[in-house]
Amino acid sequence: MKTVIWVILLFVAAVVSAAVLSQNDGLVSIFYSGYRVDTSLNVAVVALVLFVVVLYVALKAINGLLSMPRRAHEWRELKRERAAHAALRDAHAEYLAARFNRASKAARQALELQQDVDVLRNDREFAGLAHLIAAASLHRIQDRRGRDERANRVVELTSGVLSGSVVLDGAHLLMAEWALDDRDAERGLEALRALPPGVARRTQALRLRLQAARMAQKPVEALQTARLLAKHQGFSQVAAQSLLRSLAIDVVCAAHDEEQLLRAWQSLDAGDRRDVLVGARAAVRARDLGRADLGRDYLAPHWSELARIDADERAALAIALIDCISGLGNEWLPRVEAALASHGNEAAIVAAAGMVFAERQLWGKARRPLEQTAHTATLPGRVRRQALRRLAFIARLEGDELRGGEYERQAAVID
Repeated sequence: MKTVIWVILLFVAAVVSAAVLSQNDGLVSIFYSGYRVDTSLNVAVVALVLFVVVLYVALKAINGLLSMPRRAHEWRELKRERAAHAALRDAHAEYLAARFNRASKAARQALELQQDVDVLRNDREFAGLAHLIAAASLHRIQDRRGRDERANRVVELTSGVLSGSVVLDGAHLLMAEWALDDRDAERGLEALRALPPGVARRTQALRLRLQAARMAQKPVEALQTARLLAKHQGFSQVAAQSLLRSLAIDVVCAAHDEEQLLRAWQSLDAGDRRDVLVGARAAVRARDLGRADLGRDYLAPHWSELARIDADERAALAIALIDCISGLGNEWLPRVEAALASHGNEAAIVAAAGMVFAERQLWGKARRPLEQTAHTATLPGRVRRQALRRLAFIARLEGDELRGGEYERQAAVID
């Protein structure tokens, strides 16, 4: 297409020249040192054009000749710059290919070539990337000292440099990941705290923070981080529910006295407090701290909603009530009787009913549920032992020492 256009322009120029110059009768006279030269205007114009063209070409040739040293220097600079970038690309490629020694060597070569290139000599982002790839490679080959030196160098180069902020963020994320690989949770959290707020809310940063908080045994921080991850859809719905439940249980189990337990319980979301398994573990922890009555307070809201929860949760709720049975009042009798009426085929509910009846000294109502509990192998051993000891106590109240001793013997052999 370009050739066609040039041909058309050439024809147009020829037509215009023929139309203009053919009717030109002008005369040009040149006087010089007593001589006179006459020529037509057309020849003068053509000669002038040719002179300008020759002058332009001559000036370009002279300029090219004089600029050859500068262009040769620029060419060498460009060649070294391309070699430095190629070395950096090779380092990245070798790292991704798990050739970590080669990646470290290529990164060092890129840094050496950088010093020979004026354009790259003060490029902190380039140096930061090279040091970061070298540090990541050294981490893979367990050279922790070299890794830390390179990582600290990245921080020094890119701190306070706007163009290096992305490299700096990547360095802090990698340093946190390396710290977790070294089982150093505090150092990992320190690296994550150095991130800007926006970067700290990214999914990868939250995942690392969650892992570090769990490793450092900080369940409250881990639970808060897991909530943010769940909000950002960092987990599937099922995985998020399981993780949040596990962390909420860790929060209440980490309490060492009643005041800590109350604070831990209040720090949970309403959804966590409505979780049956979380409430059951909180109740058991309250019992361990000598507050069985507080544990029953955690269980009470769930007993009025047994129909909405599944069988496993009902079993956990019933076992937790058995653990918190000491000092139980009469207000629990209607709840347990209603549960026994609607879920009397579930061994844990039967066991809880028998224990509650026995605690309130309703021996006649307690006997049959306790006997069923004692012979149900799916129940925990401690529940069966407790049921057998209650039966032994009832037998002795009735004066049957032989049967009471048999129950005690059966309780003693249960693991």
